[in-house]
Amino acid sequence: MSAPIHKPLNGKCDLKHLHHAVTAAEYGSFRQAAEALNIKQSTLSRSILQLEHAASVRLFERSPGGAAVSIAGSDFIRMARAILEQTNELFISKTTPSRNDMLRVGICTSLSEGGLRANLLDFHTRFPTFRLAMVERRRSRLSTKLHNGTLDVVISTGRLPLESNSISLWSERIIIALPNDHRLADRDHIYWTDLRSETLLISHYDPYWEFEDLIMSKLVLPEDRPRLERHDVSRSILKSLISMKLGLALMLESDVGARVPSIVFKELRDGGGTTRIEFSAFWREPNDNLALAGFLQLLRERYPSPAL
Repeated sequence: MSAPIHKPLNGKCDLKHLHHAVTAAEYGSFRQAAEALNIKQSTLSRSILQLEHAASVRLFERSPGGAAVSIAGSDFIRMARAILEQTNELFISKTTPSRNDMLRVGICTSLSEGGLRANLLDFHTRFPTFRLAMVERRRSRLSTKLHNGTLDVVISTGRLPLESNSISLWSERIIIALPNDHRLADRDHIYWTDLRSETLLISHYDPYWEFEDLIMSKLVLPEDRPRLERHDVSRSILKSLISMKLGLALMLESDVGARVPSIVFKELRDGGGTTRIEFSAFWREPNDNLALAGFLQLLRERYPSPAL
């Protein structure tokens, strides 16, 4: 991440204060954060105290073992991180001479296999002079980047929260990932009703909204549903939690390519068969990027819109 640009936010704090707080949250320690920033610990502590005073909220719970973000401070830190990222993107986008030879793609799915991987490989083969710049974030963050012009196209499930053009693409099956010695691991496929009383790990990364909605629709009665544990990690980290036998997790077909030895993947079914989630491409106009035009041409050829 490039160095933040420090501009006054108000009479009391600037982006430097936000940067100090976000770094402290990432390290869970004022001492380690100060070392990473190459400043004195007292300077960082004073900066965070000033920020807490200005925001009228205690951002961290201090202890001899470190500093943990407080419940009240979690939303503040999340928004501060977004402000820093968007500020840097603003200056980067304005200082880059030309991006007409680069396709900036926002994703929230795996590249290990599946439709996204196949389309990007095809794009690279057909347009070798265009470069690819990939950004993985949550869907809401990708939508913001698309609207502020730092992304050309977003490939995502569901819909974006902000208005944009779109093309319907492929769909992927829902897969259940579980430890290889789990009681269900020897089955050829698993039914939604088999998840009763299980612990299901849910990532805050997309497509968790679709996953939670599916659980509610497939298992209508609360007593038939699994216990949900939500984690602010990517699905790749969820695989590590599964290998530690902390629970099961819903995945997409594209997640299966990156395998973990102690995890197995099984198709998840109901009475009607498999469950699938649709992907779409989102972009905004006007955008005269030739790389985007080539990519959209490729997608339209591969996924033609049904005749009206």
